[in-house]
Amino acid sequence: MNISTPDLCDEFEESLSILSPGFRDFGGVHQFYGQAVTISCLNDNSKIKAMSVTSGHGKVMVVDGQASMDYALLGDMIGDDLVKNGWSGIIINGCIRDVEALKTLQLGIKALNSIPRRSVKRDQGEVNVTLHFAGATVDPEDWVYADESGIVVSKHKLI
Repeated sequence: MNISTPDLCDEFEESLSILSPGFRDFGGVHQFYGQAVTISCLNDNSKIKAMSVTSGHGKVMVVDGQASMDYALLGDMIGDDLVKNGWSGIIINGCIRDVEALKTLQLGIKALNSIPRRSVKRDQGEVNVTLHFAGATVDPEDWVYADESGIVVSKHKLI
């Protein structure tokens, strides 16, 4: 299904939150949507890894890494798990790595940038919490729509 965030903004602007520009596409899919599963973590991708092996059909993982440019929160192994478990996509307010491998995956991936350093592993972070980043609020089970024009969030399913 084709997603057009500009069209969604035209039709539903009053009920949408729009994430500030700056997110880059890293996956093989550039249009994706689903219900948000939220994670807050700083430089530690333990919660992302744990969630990546659960069923993600119709879901988008939304991660607030506090815009850290120090460590990657996603790499090829977790990316493979997300694909295997049916996730529509992942949005990271932070960095990824393994750019060459991730772009081959049938997965929507948006992040701020890339860095080759892997994350720390301390099992820190929170799952299913309200996130505030990039000028928007994302609650668990909100609907997230992403394409090459941007990312929008709605309390209700729009398409």
